[in-house]
Amino acid sequence: MALDRGKLGNVVQVAAATTVGIITCASNKKVYVKSVICHAPYMGIATATAQVYYCPAGISSDKTNEIFDVDIVAGETVLFEPSYPLVLDATGDSIQVGTGNVSGIGATIVNFMITGDKEA
Repeated sequence: MALDRGKLGNVVQVAAATTVGIITCASNKKVYVKSVICHAPYMGIATATAQVYYCPAGISSDKTNEIFDVDIVAGETVLFEPSYPLVLDATGDSIQVGTGNVSGIGATIVNFMITGDKEA
């Protein structure tokens, strides 16, 4: 099986109170997500939250498919690394990430990056 880094390893900035797809399985080519890195750059905030969602094809991010939720202090980096990679194997399966309630002053972003492999 050939593996390709593809979009894995790119940094995605997510604005406050927003959720975005970070990787999606295309053409039934398996995607193996080994970790998700979450960083709250210091931008005048005190604390932000970061969420990770495992979304089967056709399902949007929701508390029912949330697999990680953490408070992140400004300037802090948090690693979500399951003991076995998350596998996206059907076309349309995705990992989505988001930021929830934000406390402190000013607007913020959370930077997300995933590591892993995908079939070529």
